[in-house]
Amino acid sequence: MLDPNSTRDIGPRAGTPLWLYLAGITLAGGVLLGAALYSYGLGRLEQLSTMPLVWLMLCMAVIGELRPIATPRSAPDQGAPTSLPFSFALLISLGLPVAVLVQAVASVIAGTVRGHAPHRVAFNIAQYVLSFGAADVLLRLLLSPVGEPPRSVGGPDLAAVALAGAAYFVCNVVLVDSAAAIHERAPLSVMLRKDIGQRLFVHGVLLSLAPLVSVAMTQEIWLVPLFVFPLAALYTSATLSVKREHQANHDELTGLANRKLLILRTQEALAEAQQRKHRVGLLLLDLDRFKEVNDTLGHPTGDRLLQTVARRLIHSVRPGDLVARLGGDEFAVLLPQVRDAASAREVAARLRVSLAEPMRLDGMDFDLEASVGIALYPNHAPDFELLMQRADVAMYVAKERRTGVELYEPDKDRNSTARLSLFGELRRALVDDELLMYYQPKVGLADHRAVGLEALVRWRHPQRGVLPPEEFVPLVEQSYLMRSFTHEVLERTLPQVARWWEEGVRLPVAVNLSARELLDPTLPDIVAAALRRHGVAPQALRLEISERVMVAEADAITPTMLALADLGVSLALDDFGTGYFTLARLNGLPVEEIKLDESFVRRSLADPDGHLIVQSAVDLVGTLGMRAVAEGVETEGVASDMRAMGCFAAQGRYFAAPLQTVDVVPWLVEHGGHRPPASYRGSETSEEHSRSA
Repeated sequence: MLDPNSTRDIGPRAGTPLWLYLAGITLAGGVLLGAALYSYGLGRLEQLSTMPLVWLMLCMAVIGELRPIATPRSAPDQGAPTSLPFSFALLISLGLPVAVLVQAVASVIAGTVRGHAPHRVAFNIAQYVLSFGAADVLLRLLLSPVGEPPRSVGGPDLAAVALAGAAYFVCNVVLVDSAAAIHERAPLSVMLRKDIGQRLFVHGVLLSLAPLVSVAMTQEIWLVPLFVFPLAALYTSATLSVKREHQANHDELTGLANRKLLILRTQEALAEAQQRKHRVGLLLLDLDRFKEVNDTLGHPTGDRLLQTVARRLIHSVRPGDLVARLGGDEFAVLLPQVRDAASAREVAARLRVSLAEPMRLDGMDFDLEASVGIALYPNHAPDFELLMQRADVAMYVAKERRTGVELYEPDKDRNSTARLSLFGELRRALVDDELLMYYQPKVGLADHRAVGLEALVRWRHPQRGVLPPEEFVPLVEQSYLMRSFTHEVLERTLPQVARWWEEGVRLPVAVNLSARELLDPTLPDIVAAALRRHGVAPQALRLEISERVMVAEADAITPTMLALADLGVSLALDDFGTGYFTLARLNGLPVEEIKLDESFVRRSLADPDGHLIVQSAVDLVGTLGMRAVAEGVETEGVASDMRAMGCFAAQGRYFAAPLQTVDVVPWLVEHGGHRPPASYRGSETSEEHSRSA
């Protein structure tokens, strides 16, 4: 599989630094290859063609070139070649001319099979020749000369072989990473540090096999093919590891980086920028009118359109830039190095131009436009969260004003000062006990008995009164306060759940989770510790994950979801119907409940076709072995419709608004079909609460 992000097969323009570098290395490698073969002599080269050993080693080298061991940041067809033990063994036993000849032929065959450009194949051969040349110098200096090859390797020779292997590795890494650094306009030191530990380990393993291959060559050549098996095991293990990491860090639909990888790469770029005093750019891109395509032609067509958009974006950015999909029709582009705002605008303009050409699908042409917001480090923000927020503000300015591209400007950010002020007050609120928990009952539609509660947080602001979550939770999600906020919500909810269960009110209580929380690998440990601390059974807690998070981060959060389910905590998908998530993707995930969003239910019940959409969704939920819950039910008619469709339960003001803690048990007794616990005092409790209020 070729890497769609790779531009290595696009030949550099003549006269550019990359062209000069590739030409210089290729020329040097060609000269050394020619000199080595000339010194070997035509007669001896003809003899090689009659040796079964040489043909066998060539076959092994070709297979190895086609099966490189990739690292997480390399493309599938790049990495340490498993041909290395065989070509390096030839260097040890038969000398430089034979080793570079076999390696060159193997590289040509592998490059042809993969469809690599001639300049890439030539450079690949040259860097092998030069790296083997460096190793050969050390072997000649450190090993005593022998008569007629092949040379047999013994224990005293291993130190020299190890040093020669180190010389090969250093030379190879510097040559290849220098080309990548020039191509991506990045410092060589940055390229050298990428996966250096894993590259060193893999090359060390491969080079350590070379003396064994050399011994097999000199003793019994038909032992050589047996090395295929350990190399195949190493290749398979590394490939599976890279594949798992790729799935966790990339969007399933488009293959682009996901939010998790975007955060990691941005943090790395910011750290580098702080040291080298350069700028970093973050671009947010949102497709205009894409929702119309989904609503008119359906999600499958919309998905194919998103894949086309992703390919165009990839080929519009500079080498080294990162394109990510954040979810739905929203994308981000990281510019690890950008000269100034004008350069960032130039990239944004190229992105918009790439989407301007009509996209043809199923015989129809689609015209898409995009709005792009730009934020720069250090001009606009010091960290990823604020950089993302500022780019988001700029993008919405571009969308509202229909300007296409906007650079963040503080005077256009209507909420920035207020939000920063609110953020400071929120830090104080977590310390000063200003958060309140409300609970909204979830009612079974078959018998109108309460089947659960949802915990909803409010902020008792000293000046502004009680604030709903939409006014402050998004701010928390974009900040370092998220973990403290989650801890505070659990610490307020779980003790109350424990008291209710002790009194016999045994209903699961749901708590909402954000994307940032689910991307935190320590979340299962935090939840488990909180449950133990308050003596709450895992089945008493339900965690709700919004559809928006599942769309953007399904692969990245799956390990966390599985770990939470292993604790015994039940999971629910919240806000279904607000995005582009398909229920079929839940197959195999530990989700027990699907909550249909109020807007989805209301919009779909407004016409007969919409009615069928809701019915189909409810039926599919049941087929997957899950329960459907309707949100935002405010009338008896909607409740009756959802019951007739097979919805298990519903939530909304028709049944009950969010209740303060003191009002929950009275409501459950009077309206929720529950027996009063021993501590219940009926209307007296409500009267006392009224007097205290």
